[in-house]
Amino acid sequence: MEATKTAEQGPLAGVRVVDLSTVVVGPACTLALADHGAEVIKVEAPDGDLMRQLGGGARHRGMTGKFMNFNRNKRSVCIDLKTEGGRAVLRRLLESADVFITNMRASALDKLGLDWESLRAVNPRLIHCLVLAFGRKGRYAGRPAYDTVIQSVSGVAGAFEASSGEPRFVPFVMTDHITGQIAAQAIGFALYRRTRTGVGESIEVPMFETMAAFVMREHMGNLTFDPPIGPVGDARILNADNRPVPTKDGYIAISPNTDAQAFAFFDAIGRPELKTDPRFCSVAARTANSLDYYSLRASALRDRTSAEWLEILERIDVPAMRYNTLESLLDDPHLEDAGFVSRVDHPSEGAIRQIGLPNAFSGGNRPETRPAPRLGEDTVAVLRECGFGQDEIDAALRDGIVHGVEREERQ
Repeated sequence: MEATKTAEQGPLAGVRVVDLSTVVVGPACTLALADHGAEVIKVEAPDGDLMRQLGGGARHRGMTGKFMNFNRNKRSVCIDLKTEGGRAVLRRLLESADVFITNMRASALDKLGLDWESLRAVNPRLIHCLVLAFGRKGRYAGRPAYDTVIQSVSGVAGAFEASSGEPRFVPFVMTDHITGQIAAQAIGFALYRRTRTGVGESIEVPMFETMAAFVMREHMGNLTFDPPIGPVGDARILNADNRPVPTKDGYIAISPNTDAQAFAFFDAIGRPELKTDPRFCSVAARTANSLDYYSLRASALRDRTSAEWLEILERIDVPAMRYNTLESLLDDPHLEDAGFVSRVDHPSEGAIRQIGLPNAFSGGNRPETRPAPRLGEDTVAVLRECGFGQDEIDAALRDGIVHGVEREERQ
């Protein structure tokens, strides 16, 4: 797979990332890096990233839709790290890399000689990023986890219980997404510091601590003070009525927070007297009486359709938007206007739809993207670019140390 305009246009052009991560949390991080121009070399085992099989339906083995959504703009190199030859190949790739990221357990990295201390000896400019389930200073260090495990222990599911009386998981892998983005951010910070110091560094991004910070920044509130001045949790957000508001024919979301917005909303629902009601006459009053305020909002919109309310609320400048289902979201007219979804031809999967890059640089231009690679599609090209001779490549392929795309096509 040849380089494309993505690498030429992105702000991370020229940054080489060796990505030894799987499933979502690591690939979410490297997707952000790849989408912004970094060359991401995705190192996969002979069976491939688990998401090639775990990600739902596929036209061909190993090319699920979910895998393709998290792995576009990357290059796939298939290496058997169970062999000493495979480990040697990876270490040679890392000699010229700018960033190494993995969500492998720290103990396994140490055994493979891929820990920070070992790698900095051969590449002192390397940014070494380890995404962990739990930070290494705590008693949970070394335990395995997936997204739902972290949602449970970090208080995400507990926030649902505080709101609705029943602990639940957010129905997408939110902790993986957030931790992946934090890891990408940390890598960007480290790359910036390297421009001043000339040396790399080690980064650890623990999922549990990351999500605990997100939850408690939102809900610590009264517990910020010592002693606490009230119960834990933001009552507005935990209110059971903090959800899409029912209308005559569906739902909308509405959020009149400022006095001007709230007072305009009271006029719109035919309750102008609420502007002087001591429960609702100020931001502080509505916050203190959020249960009543949200209950009012939940019952006030049933006499008109969603379209009617959205037109009214837009006219009076009250924040409100349509309610989208999973099916309707991709057809949202704003996303259509923004070109959020594009249709491209994948070399093996045929016509597919790709989600666009939400942020833009330089006046709204977005880099072009290339679809996710087949397993081992770029093995030979990447090894050649990293200084391997053809005889070495042929021997590695013959001995099963590395695999090219031909192996995948035979299966």
